[in-house]
Amino acid sequence: MTESVRADDMAKAYDPSKVEGPLYEMWLKGGYFRGRIDPEKEPFCMIMPPPNVTGELHLGHALTATIEDCLIRWHRMLGDPTLWLPGVDHAGIATQNVVEKQLAKEGLSRHDLGREQFVERVWQWVQKYRSVIAHQHARLGASCDWDREVFTMDEGPQLAVRTTFVKLYNEGLIYRGERIINWCPRCQTALSDLEVEHEETEGNLWYVRYPLLDDASNMTDEYVVIATTRPETIVADVAVAVNPSVERWQKIVGRKALLPIIERQIPIIADEAVDPEFGTGALKITPGHDPVDYEIGQRHGLAAIVAVTGDGTMNSAAGPYEGMDRFECRKIIVADLERLGLIEKVEPHRHSIGHCERCGTIVEPMLSKQWFVKMEPLARPAIEAVKDGRIRMVPRRFERVYFHWMENIRDWCISRQLWWGHRIPVWRCESCGEERAFVEDPAACAKCGSKELEQDPDVLDTWFSSGLWPHSTLGWPNDTEDLRCWYPTSVLETGYDILFFWVARMIMMGLYNMGEVPFRHVYLHGLIRDARGRKMTKSLGNVVDPLQAIDKYGCDALRFTLATGGAPGNDFRLSDERLESARNFANKVWNAARFVVANLAGEEGAGNGEQGTREHPLEDRWIISRLDSAAAETNRLLAGFQINEAARLLYEFFWNEYCDWYVEMAKVRLKAGDKSPLPVLVRVLESSMRLLHPFMPFVTEAVWQELRRAVEGLEPESVIVAAYPEGGAGADREAEQRLHTVIEVIRAIRNIRAERGVDPGRYVEAYVSSDGSLPALEEARPLVESLARVRPLHLVPDAAATPKTAVASAVLAGAHVVLPLAGMIDLESERSRLAGQLRDAEGEVGRLAQKLGNEQFRSKAPAQVVAREEEKLAAARSRADGLSGRLAELG
Repeated sequence: MTESVRADDMAKAYDPSKVEGPLYEMWLKGGYFRGRIDPEKEPFCMIMPPPNVTGELHLGHALTATIEDCLIRWHRMLGDPTLWLPGVDHAGIATQNVVEKQLAKEGLSRHDLGREQFVERVWQWVQKYRSVIAHQHARLGASCDWDREVFTMDEGPQLAVRTTFVKLYNEGLIYRGERIINWCPRCQTALSDLEVEHEETEGNLWYVRYPLLDDASNMTDEYVVIATTRPETIVADVAVAVNPSVERWQKIVGRKALLPIIERQIPIIADEAVDPEFGTGALKITPGHDPVDYEIGQRHGLAAIVAVTGDGTMNSAAGPYEGMDRFECRKIIVADLERLGLIEKVEPHRHSIGHCERCGTIVEPMLSKQWFVKMEPLARPAIEAVKDGRIRMVPRRFERVYFHWMENIRDWCISRQLWWGHRIPVWRCESCGEERAFVEDPAACAKCGSKELEQDPDVLDTWFSSGLWPHSTLGWPNDTEDLRCWYPTSVLETGYDILFFWVARMIMMGLYNMGEVPFRHVYLHGLIRDARGRKMTKSLGNVVDPLQAIDKYGCDALRFTLATGGAPGNDFRLSDERLESARNFANKVWNAARFVVANLAGEEGAGNGEQGTREHPLEDRWIISRLDSAAAETNRLLAGFQINEAARLLYEFFWNEYCDWYVEMAKVRLKAGDKSPLPVLVRVLESSMRLLHPFMPFVTEAVWQELRRAVEGLEPESVIVAAYPEGGAGADREAEQRLHTVIEVIRAIRNIRAERGVDPGRYVEAYVSSDGSLPALEEARPLVESLARVRPLHLVPDAAATPKTAVASAVLAGAHVVLPLAGMIDLESERSRLAGQLRDAEGEVGRLAQKLGNEQFRSKAPAQVVAREEEKLAAARSRADGLSGRLAELG
C-alpha cells in the first residue's frame, strides 16, 4: 500500500476529456498495439475494412471500430498473438467527385489540369485525410497496429492488383466486350450492378401506336400498341417483340412496323422472354439501352443502336432530338407522338429506377465496350467454402442470402472511366495492334518490338483492389512473414449491406490467389438508425457525428452504446438517452473505484482478495462466485460473437450486483470498523476493470492506474495487457442461493415501505419466516437491518409465528415477510382513506357493468368502443380488488 494515497486523490467526477488523449499516447508509447508473431500460439488477426479517403468517419465507422477493438483487446488480454491491421481505401468515384467539386469552386475542371496534374491534386487530398482518419480512429480508442497501415494505392496493393489482373487476363477470366452496363452521366463512368441503388418512383406508362406495314412496305390502318416508361428510347428501337404463346399476336409475327418519327422499318418477332402481362403484351426492343432487350437482340441477330451519349444528351441516332437532354427529349417526343395521334393512352405507373450510389443521378443502361470478369468460375469455390464451413457467417441467416446472390451471379464490369484509381494494366501496340496485360510497364511491344505503346485509359473498379485486401495488406504476391503467420485472417467484421460489394469478392479473390479462404468468420453488424427508426441522412438532419458524441459523452459512453446496440445483423436505434445511460455507467465505474480507493487510504495489506472460503462472510463468497460466473459467461458470449450480450451482462453484474448490493453490504461492515471487505472490494473491482476493458478502454485504464497507486503489487503496468478473467472455477452455488434469499427479503421490505410511503430513514419492525433460510438470514442479520432499515428483526421458523392482522406481507420463494403496519402508518386514517377509494372504485365498476349490460349499447356501439369499455371495467375491478385486499390487511 502506498501511504501517500488519500481519499481525495481521485478526481470527484470522471472527465473523459482529460484522460482519453494521454492514455492513448501511453498505449502507443508502450507498443501494446503492435502485432507480434508467436509460432507457438494460434494467432488472431483482423484486417480493418478501409474507410474511404473522402472525408471524416461516420457512425458506421465508429460501430466497426468498436466491435473490432472489443475483439482485438479481448484476444490480446487472453494472451493470443494479435494483429489488427488498419487501412484506407482510395474510393475511386467518390474521391474523384470530391476533388472535382473543389476544382469547380476554383472555376476549373479536371480537363483543365490534365490527367497527371489532376491525379497529383487527388494525392494532396489523400495525404491530408489519411492523417485525419487515423486521428479519428485514435479518438475512438482503436488499438490497431499503426506501423502496418496500408492504403489501397500503396506500392504493395498496386503490385497485388496488377498481378491479379494479369493472371485473370491470361487465363481468360478477364475480357473486354460490348454489353449493357449502368452508366452515370454525372460521374461519366460505368458502374457495376451493385453500385446502383433502385428506388420506387411514380412515373407514367405511355401506350404508343406503331403502324403496321403490308408486304409491299406500305402503311396500313393497323397498329401494334406498345407500352413504355421511356419514350425517349423509341428512336433506338430495332424491333417489336411478342410472346409466341399469345394467340392474338401470332398473326403479326414476321410482319414489319414503322418506327414513329424516325420512320425506320422494324421487324415483329416472337420471343418467350416477353411478359404478356405487361402493358399490351407487345414489347419495343431497344438492345442499346436495356439488358433484357439486349439478350433478345442477341438471340435474333438484331443490331443495337445507342441514342444517348455519356453526358445524358441525345446523339445523331435520335434524329430531330439530337443534342437534347434525355429527359427533355422525353417531353418533346411525347408531344410529337400526341400531335401525330400515336399516343393511345397514358397511365400512372410506379416502377423501380436505378440511381448512382455516389451522386444520386438516374443511371442510363447503355451498350458499351468495357472490361469484365467472368464470375461463375470464381463463385463456385466461394460457395463451397461457406457450405462446407471453412467460413462461418454471423448471423447464419446471411448464408442463405449469400448463396442466392452467388448462384445467380453475373459478370462483373470492372472498368471505370476515371482518372483516379488503379489504371488497367493493358497496353496496345500502335504499330501491330498487339494487346497484352503486364505487371510491370512494358518498354516495347512483345510482338514487334515497337515502342509505340498506349495504356488503356480506364481505371479499375475500387472493389477490385478491395477484394484483395486480406492478402494484399499482408504482402502478397511476395512471400512475407506476415502473410505466412496471419493469413487466413480470423474474422472479417463489417456491415451486412456490403456482403456482396466486398465480402463475397474477398472470398472469391482470396481463394483464387491464395488457394485458401481469406478469413474464418464473417461478423455482419446491423445499421444504426435514429431514435425513430429512420435512416440517418443529412436531409433529415438526424446524422450523429461520432466525434461530437465523444466530446459530449466521452468515448467509452459512445462505444458502450454501440456495443450494446443490437444483436449481430440487426439494425438498432441510437438516442441521446442511450448515450446518457452509458455515460452514467462510466461515472458509476469511476465512483465505485473512488469509494474503494478512499477506503484503502492508510490501510496495509488490503490487496487483491483471494477466493472466499466457507469461513468468509456470506456476501464475500457470493460476490466472488458471481464474478466467476460473469467472467465465464462473458468469455462464452464473446467467443460466440455476442458482443452486445456480453456488454449487457457486465453492466448488470457491475452496477446491480457489485455496486448496488456488495458495495452497500461492505459499507455496513466498514462503518462498524471491520476492514475485512477491502481485499474483496479490490479483487472484484480490478477484475471488473479487466472484464470491461475491451468495451470501455479509457475509464477502465484510468481506474487501473489509480488502483496501482493504491495497491502494492498490482500488475501489469497497463490493463490493456492484463490477463482477461476466464472464470468457471470459483462458483459457490450455495452462497449464491443463500444470499439471493437475503437480497429478496431486503428488496421485499423496501418495496412494502415504498408502497406505504414510510420515511426512508425510519426503522420499522419486521418478521421473516422460513423453513430453510433462517441460518443465512441470521448470518446476514446486520445487513438486513441496515439495508432494509428494520429494527427489531424477528426471524421465526414458520408463518404461524407472525402477526395476522394489520400487516403488510410478501411471499417469496424461500421466505415469508410480514411488517406490522401499526408502526408505519396511522391505521384509522389509512382505513378511512382506503374505504373512500374503494367506494369510488366500486361505483365505477357498477356504472360500467350497467352500461355493458345494456344490449342496445352493445348492438349499436362500434366494436372498438365496446372493447374499450370492457377494458375500463376490468381495470376498475382490479383496482377494487386491490383496495379490498389492502383494507383486509388493516383488519
